[in-house]
Formats: sequence, C-alpha cells, structure tokens
Amino acid sequence: MDTLPFLKGFELTDIVAWRGKQSVDCRRFLGDVARLAERMPDRAHVFNLCDNRYRFLVGFAAALVRGQVNLLPPSQAPQLLQNIARRYSDVYALVDNDNRPADIDVLRYPENSKPELTSPPVPCFSSAQVAAVTFTSGSTGEPKANVKTWVSLVTGADMARTRFLSALPSRAAIVGTVPPQHMYGLETTILLPMQAGLAVHDGRPFYPEDVRIALEQVPAPRILITTPLHIRACVTERTALPEVEFMVSATAPLSHDLAQQAEDMFSTRVLEIYGCTEAGSIASRRTIEGEWWRTYDGMSLYHQNNRCFVQGPQLSEAVELGDLIQLRNACEFSLHGRTTDLINIAGKRASLNDLNHKLNEIEGVRDGVFFMPDEIPGKVTRLMAFVVAPTLTVQEILGELRQYIDSAFLPRPLYRVDSLPRTETGKLPRAQLRHLAARLETSGDKAESA
Repeated sequence: MDTLPFLKGFELTDIVAWRGKQSVDCRRFLGDVARLAERMPDRAHVFNLCDNRYRFLVGFAAALVRGQVNLLPPSQAPQLLQNIARRYSDVYALVDNDNRPADIDVLRYPENSKPELTSPPVPCFSSAQVAAVTFTSGSTGEPKANVKTWVSLVTGADMARTRFLSALPSRAAIVGTVPPQHMYGLETTILLPMQAGLAVHDGRPFYPEDVRIALEQVPAPRILITTPLHIRACVTERTALPEVEFMVSATAPLSHDLAQQAEDMFSTRVLEIYGCTEAGSIASRRTIEGEWWRTYDGMSLYHQNNRCFVQGPQLSEAVELGDLIQLRNACEFSLHGRTTDLINIAGKRASLNDLNHKLNEIEGVRDGVFFMPDEIPGKVTRLMAFVVAPTLTVQEILGELRQYIDSAFLPRPLYRVDSLPRTETGKLPRAQLRHLAARLETSGDKAESA
C-alpha cells in the first residue's frame, strides 16, 4: 500500500514552527505529536478546534497517527457543531481555550509537556486514508461536507509548492491571518509548509498591528497568507510591515486597485489563489497583471451543458465550479461572478459580485455588500445593501453608485452599519445577512432608498 510522509524537506534540527519568537524544531514537533496521540481517546472523528496554529498542526498530525478523521467546521458556533456531530459517530473535540462546545466530549490540548531527548520517526500515512472532512462556509446556504484523502491533500500541496516556491532564495516562514480549519488556511498554512520544508507562525493575527508583530517575529523570507479584508485594513492603516517576499490572498475577489496599493506600499507582490472547498486551490494569478487565472500544473477546466468543471490529479472525479467562468483555453480563464449571485430585476440581469465590487470601490466605503432577500409569496422582494462608511451619507453613496450601475439595481433600501458580520476569512454567510436584514427592518433603524 502506498504511503506518504507528513513532513518533507526537514532535518531533525530544522525549524517547523515559530511560537511567537520561540522556534520549534522537527524533533520537538514529532515528540509533541506522539505525546498528544497517546492522550487521544479511541474515537473515529475529532473536531480540531485549536485556535493556535501550532496546536492545530500537532492535533491534525496526531489524529492521523490515531487513524482519526479531522472534522474542520466553518465556524465554532455551538448549533453548527451540534448539527455536524449528529452526522458523525464517536466524535470529540480537541480545544485549546475555554470555549468548550456543549454536549460534545472535549480533550484539552496539553501544555508544558517536556521534550524528549529522542524523537519518533516522521509518520507516514496511507494515500487512501481519510485525513479530513472540510465544510463549505455556508455563504450560499448550509455548509456541505467534503471528504479529503491524504493523497489528495499532499498532491494539492505539491502543486502549490511548484507554483509559488520554486523561486524562493531560501527556506521561508509563513504567517497566516486565516484559520487552519478553512480549506484555504489548511492548504497554505499547514500542508504547504509541512510538505515544502517551511516554518509556520503559530498565531492568527487579525488587526494590522497584529500582522506587523507576527511578521516581525519570524525571519525573512516571509510569506503572508491573508484575505482582501486584511489587506484593505493594512493599506487603510498604512501599517509599516517588515519585508514580505509575497502576499497570497483568497476567499473573496481582490480588486486591481487594492492589489496595486498593497504592492506599492509594502514593496511586495500580491498573488491570488482561486479555489473552492470541494476542489481545493486550483489556480493563481498576480492581480495587477490582469483578469486571467492560470491553473496549477496538471489541472484543467472544461464546459459541459453550460456548467464548468475542473479536473486534476488530486481529484477522484471532476468537480463542478460555482462560478461563471470564461475559458481562454483549458488552463486559463477569467471569473464573472457566482452562478448563484445572478439577479434579475425588471428584465435586467446583474451579478451581486460585480455590484459589491463597484460599491467597495467608492472612496470612503470601508466595507459593503448587496443582499437579495429570499422571495416571500405576496411580498415584493427588494435588493438592499449594507454599507460601512462613517464619513459618507446614504445619498452620497447612492449618488456614486448611480455613476456605475443601472438604476434598476440601486439598493432599496441602503443601510449604513458599523460593521458587517464577516467570518474569520472575510466571508458573509447568507444566514447572517438574512438575520441582519431582519433586525434592521424590525428595529426601526433609519434607512434610505434610491
């Protein structure tokens, strides 16, 4: 039976992780994995809910050593965890904080374990072993489960290594603002460094100053794995980041202007990854170079019955993509919004993604989103928008929108809000937007229409 190692490119004295400014070498990491595996209960599934990235990494590997499947939920909302737990037998949760999920057995990550003088060998796992079940974010509905075998995860990491790391001058350190439970975070801050001999920072910085501190705690060359939300915050705050080899962004479209600002301000390159939970990362581009994406080597796209599919060596079968995609050829394409975000008003069609892009390009808009509520029989369904823009009035925002979008798609109403209910990766689950709309409509908060 084919087996694949958890680590590649590491000697026992090489650094696997940075816990703040303190390094963790390969020998210590392997010992931590073995000790945690011994403590784990005999179960089939584990919610790996560790917030600290190093603890998540150790937990992920220890679960594989025990033959357990890592369940990686899109959030730690209690009701969501309970819903998932009902679908999987013998589940428990590995945690490293006091937020313990109700009605689910918990194992607290052990701290202050003493390193051993000897270390276990690098664990290897069957290619066919189910390593994880990842869940979609729920931005368009209920989270859906996606089974990931060990070979599929390793193959994806190898393709990313070929795309992003071939020109690096030396071993890099990765800092990530995205949670490792998210498919993007799992691939780029856990699997990629472990399969490419890189070190990963254990934190998950959120605010610009946190990002600066985390980057300063690791040596160059540095790679920042992040999202448009965090890039915009760092640009807006004009944060003085240390030298970064390149930034990688995903989870939401990144505008050309924001990418250009980030490249100029931080003297770096801004790259984007395109992918989905179902297929993982499949393509990349440098945002300022244009709209065309290029698939990872060995992957290709094709259209069939007005739907677009991706196929590749890490996929057991072709996966349908949820975006409107224009193919230049099998390996180059451009994006034109989600297949689920097309709306039709007065016989005219538009993409919510395109409307959101135009809204967020308005100077003074810090964040914003259009939202089309669910249709209710006997009630007129109106397109609305929520906008974070402290220095602008509603009429000023609407005046700017009129310059760029058809009047049929002006939001009715438009609400100014203090913040949007974004997830840790910057996504806006539809359920959260639905709840926000209901709260604003019933609370009497003032809104203005076009």
